[in-house]
Formats: sequence, C-alpha cells, structure tokens
Amino acid sequence: MTPSEVRAEACPEIDLTDLSRWRDGFPHEVFTRLRREAPVWWHPATETTPDGVGFWVVSRHADVLRVLQDPATFSSVGGGARTRGGTYLADTPGAGLMLNMMDDPRHRRIRELIHRGLTPRRVADLEANLRARSRAILEPLVASGSFEFVRSAARELPLQAICMLLGVPQPDRGMLCDHVDVGLEHADRDVSGSQQAAADANAALVRYGRELIASRRARPADDVLSAVIAAELPGEDPPRLADDELLYFFVLLLAAGSETTRKAIAGGLLALMQHPAEMARLWADPGRVLPTAIEEIVRWTTPSVYKRRTLTREAELCGQKLAPGDKITSWEMSANRDERVFAEPFRFDLGRDPNPHIAFGQGVHYCLGANLARLEIRVFFEELIRLFAGFEPAGPHTFTRDNRLFGLKSLPVRAIPR
Repeated sequence: MTPSEVRAEACPEIDLTDLSRWRDGFPHEVFTRLRREAPVWWHPATETTPDGVGFWVVSRHADVLRVLQDPATFSSVGGGARTRGGTYLADTPGAGLMLNMMDDPRHRRIRELIHRGLTPRRVADLEANLRARSRAILEPLVASGSFEFVRSAARELPLQAICMLLGVPQPDRGMLCDHVDVGLEHADRDVSGSQQAAADANAALVRYGRELIASRRARPADDVLSAVIAAELPGEDPPRLADDELLYFFVLLLAAGSETTRKAIAGGLLALMQHPAEMARLWADPGRVLPTAIEEIVRWTTPSVYKRRTLTREAELCGQKLAPGDKITSWEMSANRDERVFAEPFRFDLGRDPNPHIAFGQGVHYCLGANLARLEIRVFFEELIRLFAGFEPAGPHTFTRDNRLFGLKSLPVRAIPR
C-alpha cells in the first residue's frame, strides 16, 4: 500500500469537491486535521471530483510556499501526459493562454505588459478617484438603515475600478459582474439548471469581450486593455497577442478584479461584526490601525483559497512521492491558519504583526493587483468609518458554493449612521 493510499484511508470522509461542505463557510476543521495528520494528502476521486481524477492537497504554510515558488516542478500549464492543466481543479482549455495559467518565459513577458498599467505610482494616483467613488457608493446608504452589503456596497468599488482600468463603460459593469457571478455557478454541479445558466453567462461574457477588444483595436483609449492590444512582445512570433489570448486576459482581469477584493471587503465587515472589540478598536483610531488591519482582513478572508498546479517531474513533499502529471492543490486559506506560523491563527487580530499571509499568492504568480486591492480596501473602510458609527447583522449571511473563489454571497446589515 502506497503512502497516498494510507492517507486516503485515514480521511475517507473528507471530500473537498462536495460543495455542500462550503455552504456554511470554509471547512477549517478539515484543514486543521490535515495540517496535523496529513499535510500532503492524496484526495481520491469521488462522484463530484472534476475529470474523475484524484489530486494532492497541500495544507501547511511552508509546503504551500514550496509549491508556489517552484514553477519548474509545479506548473501552471500542465505536466507529464497532462498537457492542459491550469489553476482550477478541472483541466482547463485556457491553460497556456490565460496569464495565471502560463509558465515563464511567456508568462513573464505578458505579465510585464500588464504591470505597466498597474505600477505603484499609477495605482497611487487612483486614490482620489477611488475615494470619490467610495463616497458615491456609501453616502446614499446612510439613510437606508438596513441593506444587503455585498451587492449594495462591497462589490461596487472593485467592480468600478477594474472596469475603469479595462475601459469597460461603467453602465455595463453590473451586467458583466452578474455574468461572472452566474458563470461561477458551474460549481453548483448538483443544482438543476445551473450548468446551462453558467454556460449562457460565459457565452455572453465572451461576446462582450470580443466586441470590446475589436472596438479598442479600432479606436484605442487610455486603458490597460488598449495598451495590451497594442503592445509587442520581444522575441515572440507573432509579436502581439492573438484575439483569444486577449479575450482570456479580459475575462481574467474582470473576474479577479471584481471578485476577490469584494469578498475581502465583505468578509472583513463580517469579521468585524463578529468581533465587536476589534471593530471598536478600528473605529477609534483608523489611521493607526488600518495598515495592519488590511493585512489581517486579507489573511482572514483569503478569497482565492487554493491554486492548482501539475507535476512536471518526480518530486517528494512531506514524504509523499509525487509523479509527473499529478494534480496538486496548495490551499492558501489553510496556510494562513497554520499554527506553526501564526500565533493563535483563529483569533481575528487587527494589530497582528508580523503577518506573513500568502493571500496574494507567492512567487512568479504573486497577485499583480495586490497594491490596488490594498488601496481599495483602505479607502473603502476609511469612508465607511467616516459615514457610519458601526454595523450589526440584520439577518443570516450566505456563502458562495465555490471551493476556489470563496466568500460571502450576501451579508444583510443594520447600519448605524454617525
């Protein structure tokens, strides 16, 4: 019996692809057990496992870092006989074409194109714009008393910001965000009609992206999409990105820019309501507390909870022998609760310092939008604190049934105005 078979028998009731596990929140109890008993564990295929293929689960901070920092062994594209892997558990046609599913050197060249539009200086220059947008989002809610926070508030600033950067007309933002949200419902494989709804939403998103790319190719504007369309890659033939590559770029940035920061903002407010002493601490002195509070909110929420890679060669991790073509998943949410790295990891501590979380990833795929996300969270909470004296739950919250981009789906709140 191999070590992986022993691990599978030791945890037969764990099925991370059963999305009912995610209905009530991230299954921290499962990963606490895995970190303790089976830090690199073979997850056997079940009825709900994509592709019908088992995969490795990496749960400790140090091991997750090793996977993320060794792209030669743990590829974002594929490995062995698996030529189209990607970063989702299911093998993805976008592997090798979408930025987060590329390996160097092409990944590095294309990443540089995008980085030109997201330099620290350019991001810093957005602050006044983001503050004005935050005020416009929040001020109408002051008189509401109670409202659903995710859709009314948390999703708006990141969505407006990424649409501004991509050159998407602002009136289209809600429609596109709805397409992204419904497209992610493909995860609800056991919900009647969800797959067709997801397919329709993805098709609509693709049509919109192709039309926007054609428009920007004909009439370039001052936005990141136009810059990437026009940019040439040194040493590449052809030197410019093809339409399919541009489409993947558009879809990736729209989804990443609108989904993850929204979930950090909403999850941050939920954590503050669940820890009223920390809310009082932040509200009393936001200028001093916010810098570390932002990092703790990001650690606590970790909106992108895992990354998938594919083995390109034989390797060993925590005594487990890994083979070319094996799928391996590194769980950043689990790493960010690792008792070996974080003192009292399940304590929400706005003053936590140091805070070596890896919610923005690590290595060559470190999040390009990390500085923008931090700025959005800071500005949004500064305006939230300025306008409201506090918040209380106004009903049960719900989570997305998604084990990849996980977070709050709804958060009813009662707002206390200043």
